Amino acid sequence: MRDKPTAIRETTGGAVRASWMTTSLARRHWRGLAIAVAAGVFMAVVGAFGTGPAPFSWRLGYWIVIMLIGGAGGVVVSELVDRGGLFDDRPVLQGVVIATGLTIPLTLIIWFVTRGLFHAGPMEIAHLPYFLGPTFIVTAVMTALNYLAEREPAATHAAPAGAAPPRFLDRLPLKLRSAELYAVEAEDHYLRLHTSKGQDLILMRLSDAVAELEGLEGAQVHRSWWVAKGAVADAKRGDGRATLTLTDGAQVPVSRAYAKALREAGWF
Repeated sequence: MRDKPTAIRETTGGAVRASWMTTSLARRHWRGLAIAVAAGVFMAVVGAFGTGPAPFSWRLGYWIVIMLIGGAGGVVVSELVDRGGLFDDRPVLQGVVIATGLTIPLTLIIWFVTRGLFHAGPMEIAHLPYFLGPTFIVTAVMTALNYLAEREPAATHAAPAGAAPPRFLDRLPLKLRSAELYAVEAEDHYLRLHTSKGQDLILMRLSDAVAELEGLEGAQVHRSWWVAKGAVADAKRGDGRATLTLTDGAQVPVSRAYAKALREAGWF
């Protein structure tokens, strides 16, 4: 296990907690919840899965609540799956895992709510399996929609002349403050900084770092990497994958989910 440098201890706990709860959630997940609301309105309008006979106001409330519960559950499950790092270059399999993980708890919730709103009489466990298939279908479709909405890599852009430097540069250890930043690599809960003056670690999430790197031209090329475009010395493709070689010699994998967009942007 690599030693953690003194710079890690200089990072304040309040800043870490704030970045954990704000930037990442706002950028990645509010869009998913908005998609859930839109889907709920659509399901109410068409009267999906036998809810058509109910008054529209009931259907609207029912479907929006159900879809928001599913969206919130998707936030939790996707975060857990992402942290595992097992599906970085297998988005289809990752989506199946997320949809499957959501289906069982959502089936229980939907069964309970549906029986309470649309059916009189006692709640029968025997009816529960009938909700399993439709719940998986809706969950799979919503997972796919969120993947399609997030396929573009998180890009950062060069600041105009005279603009303030990117906020992220203030987080660099003192020995790296005047260095050129080549890349940021996620390692567990830390970020490894690749610069013209060497490497170091800081305690931060990559998604929060990308937001603070606005002002430098670069992009997230992999779940674990943000790269400055000017630091790319070479790019190679083979076996369906691309690899970037940085100025300091570091080899950076390019996720298949981002490869097409990066190629169109002239990265390789």
